[in-house]
Amino acid sequence: MKICIFGAGAIGGYMAVQLALAEAAEITCIARGPHLAAMRANGLKLRIGGEEKTVQINCTDDPKEAGPQDYVVVTLKAHSAAAVADQMTPLLAADTAVVTAQNGVPWWYFYEHGGPHDGKRLATVDPDDRQWQYIGPERVIGCVVYPAATIVEPGVIEHEYGNRFTLGEPNGEKTERVQALSAVLAQAELRAPVRPRIRDDIWVKLWGNVSLNPVSALTGATLAQMIDDDEVRGVIHAIMVEAQAVGEALGVRFAVDVDKRIAGAREVGEHKTSMLQDLELGRPMEIDALVSSVQELARLTGVATPTIDRVLAMVKMRARLAGCYKG
Repeated sequence: MKICIFGAGAIGGYMAVQLALAEAAEITCIARGPHLAAMRANGLKLRIGGEEKTVQINCTDDPKEAGPQDYVVVTLKAHSAAAVADQMTPLLAADTAVVTAQNGVPWWYFYEHGGPHDGKRLATVDPDDRQWQYIGPERVIGCVVYPAATIVEPGVIEHEYGNRFTLGEPNGEKTERVQALSAVLAQAELRAPVRPRIRDDIWVKLWGNVSLNPVSALTGATLAQMIDDDEVRGVIHAIMVEAQAVGEALGVRFAVDVDKRIAGAREVGEHKTSMLQDLELGRPMEIDALVSSVQELARLTGVATPTIDRVLAMVKMRARLAGCYKG
């Protein structure tokens, strides 16, 4: 089995090392810049559980060198993926599956969704339908990413917590391809349950992304600091209530309530969200996939989202002024 990790940063690199150590598949990483140079020179290093593991791994910045794959796992942040969708085509054979291991509303959300919005494209996450065109929604396996990891220096990844990558076909079927991928990830000590309603899992993760991420970018606070502040927690609660109404209007079933979801985030403690980390480092922020997309879905379903709208307006300005968002 050939697996390509497209965008082998923190999460992609973590997955790649685990798969390589398990010898579960032939792994290729697509990366660039100093990170790629360090991987080529010194291998890819993973610090996890008090240990440092190093693997010599096939890596390149040119997908043509990798050739057709059985699976392409896209671990780029959502705002970067659309721009490079055409670069993925050398990796795609007739039966190649593409795993969208990203936060936010996925570009293929309405593929085989059923109902009045079936097949609709989302401008906030796939401008000009580039991913729909170059990748094709029929290739997609959905994936909800739960681990946290960071690149502490080029070629070195530090795992913080979690090992679950929930998988699911857009139509809910337990196909051979999704079950085979789940089994390979399990060999690599990565939990990969296959869900019949992957969009439900996407929304539980998105629930936190749409609320905690922008509020953290506006306040500069950790999860614990935000949730321990009554007034700020009230804003987060209001965003989650609005987001739940949007999800339910699309047929999503939430397995937990808002207060339990907030309590779960509080247990993570003094952790900075990815959006706050990007802001502090001057990197592009995932505003559209995590927040603008929910607003787009709200407009589609006719659900009012006044708190989301106001927070989105403010975080866009904050990000633009920092040079971290072009819209």
